[in-house]
Amino acid sequence: MSKHTASTRRDAIVERLAHQGEISVDALARHFATSTVTIRKDLAVLEGEGRLMRRYGGATLIPQEADSPSRPSRAKRAIARAASECIRPHGRLIIDSGSTTGALIPELSRFEGLVVMTNSLGVAGALHELERPPTLLMTGGTWDPHSASFQGQVAESVLRAYDFDQLFIGADGIDIARGTTTFNELLGLSRVMAEVAREVIVLVESDKFGRRIPNLELPWSAIDMLITDDRLDDAHCRSIEAHGIRVKRVERDIVADAAATG
Repeated sequence: MSKHTASTRRDAIVERLAHQGEISVDALARHFATSTVTIRKDLAVLEGEGRLMRRYGGATLIPQEADSPSRPSRAKRAIARAASECIRPHGRLIIDSGSTTGALIPELSRFEGLVVMTNSLGVAGALHELERPPTLLMTGGTWDPHSASFQGQVAESVLRAYDFDQLFIGADGIDIARGTTTFNELLGLSRVMAEVAREVIVLVESDKFGRRIPNLELPWSAIDMLITDDRLDDAHCRSIEAHGIRVKRVERDIVADAAATG
């Protein structure tokens, strides 16, 4: 195949995925006559743009129910509502970057006196738009375009200057034996977030379980609670609880029910 510019190659990758549903890095590298390193960079950019989801060794289409920034999926909204039940007025929270943690933001308006630290400009902007915004703290640090968040030693130092009641954090995947996993190789800040919070709560949809992702973000020993949707099967739930984790499975329809009665 003839040489492609990065933008046309990425458009072609999305087009191939639309026809095939899933494809491997090796197959894409052969098709475009380029290196697997280049293809992985393409997939990282496309995932950041919300055009696909990376899987171990390849990529897949985003599920039809997947959310947009302004309209999280039903599962994410149900998980966020359940997470908000753990919050108390005047709490000191850390909210990590991510679409599931972002779905928690609208739930915060009903709490008084919150202090929220984040490393995400998206989370910060959404907090600012609330009718009753909390006191906002930003980590600062080095901007990471892949995670759309601040990372690095400056951010870690800022976090260590405070103490927090709760950390709400997502994950790219869940390894039943090890803990939460991520595509991002910048793991330090997530671990510092967990260190400075009295309670660590992971918010994750059930389709993240079993995804083969190499980077361990938080081991089970650093996590207190996991909130997911009702598609997590009983066997996986028991395996996680065996690590001493409280697991809460929420019904996706809880959001529709709440809207109907609100």
